[in-house]
Amino acid sequence: MKRAFVPPADTLIAFECAARHLSFTRAAEELHLTQGAVSKQVRQLEDRLGVELFRRVRQRIVLTDAGRLYLHDIRGALEQMTLATRQVMSFAGSADVLNLAVLPTFGTRWLAPRISDFIRRYPDAGLNLSVRLQPFDFDEEPFDGAIHHGDPVWAGAIAEHLFDEEVIPVASRVFRDRHNIRVPEDLTRVPRLQLATRPLAWRHWFESAGVETDAAFQGARFEQFVMITEAAIHHAGAALIPRFFIEQELASGRLVRLFDVPPEHETAYFFVYPEGRTMRPVVAAFRKWLAEEARSARTDRETMLPG
Repeated sequence: MKRAFVPPADTLIAFECAARHLSFTRAAEELHLTQGAVSKQVRQLEDRLGVELFRRVRQRIVLTDAGRLYLHDIRGALEQMTLATRQVMSFAGSADVLNLAVLPTFGTRWLAPRISDFIRRYPDAGLNLSVRLQPFDFDEEPFDGAIHHGDPVWAGAIAEHLFDEEVIPVASRVFRDRHNIRVPEDLTRVPRLQLATRPLAWRHWFESAGVETDAAFQGARFEQFVMITEAAIHHAGAALIPRFFIEQELASGRLVRLFDVPPEHETAYFFVYPEGRTMRPVVAAFRKWLAEEARSARTDRETMLPG
C-alpha cells in the first residue's frame, strides 16, 4: 500500500529540475529531454497527486504553495537516493568499502594529506568519506567508523584515543603589530574570532593564562576552523586554532603564535566504531593505519615542544 503512493522516479526528477530552474526548457536541457517530455512528466505527477504544483503564467511557470512544500520534501529524498546510489557504486572494483564520517577541518587539514598512504597500502579498498559534525547512531547511519572530538563518549560505540589537541592563540603578523600585542591581557581588547561549536574556548584560554575578563565570548563567530584560519590570515582578529591544523601557516609566517600558554582544558580526537559489530577487514586495516599515523603525529608534536 505504501508503494502505491510513490510516484515514478522520472516524474519526481522532472518536477525537481523544473522547480529548481522555474523553466521546463532549462530542465529539459539538463535532463537531455524535450520540453514537451518534461511538461508531460510534470503533468502526470500533478494528475497522480491531484494537486497543481505549478501555475502557468504566460511563458513562465511559478510554484504553487503545494509545489513549494512538495519540492522541499522531495529534494531531500532525491539527494538521499543519489548518495545511496553513489555509495553502492563505489563497491565496483573494490574488495571492500570503508564508509567513514569525519569532522570537516580534521578531514581537510589532517586526514586528506595522509590518506594517499592508506590507499597505496590497501589499493583494493574502497573509501567513502562524509562530513558529520555531531555523534550519530551507527544503527541508523551507514558508517563503519567516525572521527570524534571531545570526550571518549559515544553511545553504542568504542572510542580509541588518537592524540590530544593543542589549541594555540594565533594572528597575522600585521594584526599583532597593528594592535601592539605583547602580553596575554592585550587579547581582551582586540577583535577575537570565535568558533560556534566551541563557545568556551576563549574563556578556557584566558583562565589558563591567568587573565580575568568579561569579554571572552565577544567576537565574530564562524562555523569551521578553515573559515577562522582564513579570517585570521587576512588580519580579521586573533584566533584559537589547533596547532596541527595550521603547521603550514605557522611555517610560512602567514600566522604567528602569540603566546605559549599551556592549555588547562586540553581535548582530544578519537576513532570510534560500533560496539558489538564484527569488524570487517577494511575497517581493521584503517584502524591500524590511523593508529600509526596518530602515533607519528604525537611524536612530531613532542619533538616540536616547546615552541
